[in-house]
Amino acid sequence: MAMSVDGEGQPSINGTISDPQTKKLTDLPTELLEHILCFPVLKHVDICNVSCCCKRLHDVCHGRGKVWGHQYKLRWPRLQRFYRQNECCDWLREYKTRHRVGIQIRRTVESISKRFFTEVVNSFAEIESLGMPEHFCEDELLFILNSDKRKSLTLKYYAKKILYFLRQQNILKSLKTFLEQPAEQQSALEGAVLVDQYCNPLADVTLDSISAQLDEITEKVKKMLRIKNPSHPSLRIAQEDFELQRQVICALNSVLYEQLQYKGNECDYYNPLNSYIHQVLLRRTGIPISLSVLYMTLAQRLGVQLEPVNFPNHFLLRWCQKPRGSEDIYDFVYIDAFGKGKQLTAKECEYLIGHQVTADYYSAISTTEVLLRMVGNLLNIGKRGEGNEKSYQLLRDSLDLYLTINPDNVQYLLLQARLYFHLGIWPEKVLDILQHIQALDPSQHGAVGYLVQHTLEHIQHKKHPVTPEVKRRSAPEHLEVQYSVGLIMKHKRSGYNCVIYGWDPKCTMSQEWITTMRVHQLSNGANQPFYNVLVQDGTCRYAAQENLEPHSAPLEIGHPEVGRYFSEFADTYYVANEELQTRYPEDMDETLLETRQSSSEKQGLD
Repeated sequence: MAMSVDGEGQPSINGTISDPQTKKLTDLPTELLEHILCFPVLKHVDICNVSCCCKRLHDVCHGRGKVWGHQYKLRWPRLQRFYRQNECCDWLREYKTRHRVGIQIRRTVESISKRFFTEVVNSFAEIESLGMPEHFCEDELLFILNSDKRKSLTLKYYAKKILYFLRQQNILKSLKTFLEQPAEQQSALEGAVLVDQYCNPLADVTLDSISAQLDEITEKVKKMLRIKNPSHPSLRIAQEDFELQRQVICALNSVLYEQLQYKGNECDYYNPLNSYIHQVLLRRTGIPISLSVLYMTLAQRLGVQLEPVNFPNHFLLRWCQKPRGSEDIYDFVYIDAFGKGKQLTAKECEYLIGHQVTADYYSAISTTEVLLRMVGNLLNIGKRGEGNEKSYQLLRDSLDLYLTINPDNVQYLLLQARLYFHLGIWPEKVLDILQHIQALDPSQHGAVGYLVQHTLEHIQHKKHPVTPEVKRRSAPEHLEVQYSVGLIMKHKRSGYNCVIYGWDPKCTMSQEWITTMRVHQLSNGANQPFYNVLVQDGTCRYAAQENLEPHSAPLEIGHPEVGRYFSEFADTYYVANEELQTRYPEDMDETLLETRQSSSEKQGLD
């Protein structure tokens, strides 16, 4: 069909004349429009505005299309692992849901600071009751934690606690599922990873990543085997030939202890990191049980079946030298993974601990028993701790794990109730634990009765909370107070760096504490201002005014509780959050004045 052309107009496909000046954006192909609307500078508000322009652009920006998919991936990249590649999804709906979750999470976290400022925060049922996709909640909490490190400290403080809580809840569910499996299907490595994850919920620890690292070590052992014995059937399952197994063990020892330099941590034996499998792989050191789990797993992958032995004070592995089924302790070689894979006879094992033991200590144990001993070690480390936040957290975590595995252990149930009571948390749960103890062991009536009485008093006290005291610097009784909250100080005698988060015009501690701390030896004794300080080493202390001085070069204080009291680090001081400012309403002005004077003095010296 012929097409007519008039002047400078261009013939179109259907034969009509179109003026180049009348071409519109909406005339572009859909693919090109999508490409333009996926330009990185455009945000979700821009896409919303564009989609309202006309039906054509509204259709291009439909929920399941490329444009909203791009916006979603651009804003929340961590969530991509929850979707299959090229998955057809209503991205607009997902975007709205994730956006709504973010708003609700922030509001909840902000409200928690006001409610829990005067007590230890322990549960976040309100987060769980939101009913939103869990991975959306976690992503928003991570977004808060990864924002400017010096700002929103209080928000981050509670976001971290919530994330800790939510992840632990999920890990406990996984542990319960693991324990429900038949004993022969339970892997000591998987159990050890679950223990590791529960005690380190904010670390990126996965069974896949641990297994990948063990795969690398296994390949190194196989490589060594091929050098020493090219025909070794190391790729097959268990080898019944003792000599072939011995070659595997020798190669494993060579790679693990000589090539990779793994060793038992004798210098820092009671460090909890020795019990976490990801730290054992990272630091290449551990205690007998963690190194045994690692050693046993590697041997199994290489076709040699080793069994865990619950030997007292020194965990061992045993390797059968006779046809399977033998229980004669002298038919086994015992391997000390802590001692660089040394092979021992039954008699030599006793030399490790310096006394004789009965034959039942040489028996193989189940994976559940391995986990109980591993968690028991962590529990003992927590009890040995210095009574600070870190040791209390380890004690709480290890008790949770132990009682998930063995829920009717009266000794540890009572310890858990006492710990919660001491920390002033979960009084209602304390009563449930005590009731459970009473049902299991009525002979504990005395200890249970005492705790029940005082827990009920605590619950009654919570119903009538005491209004916190407001301390104004301008009050006559506070005139001797020189320093204010938020100032970064140095202790003149001990040399530690700290930040002030509270003060008293006179020492308020007991006479016993005053005597123990030798306060009477100070020139002003207890009759001087004392300050609550967060110390760089993670402790909280109560320091006399004469022992403190403003730090000459103020730095951030790496204390886990900083966010509970402060909202921001402003280069040379901390800004008190709303809750702390309510208690010390005049302190921030004083802190600003002090830091400005200090800065002026330095400039004058320069």
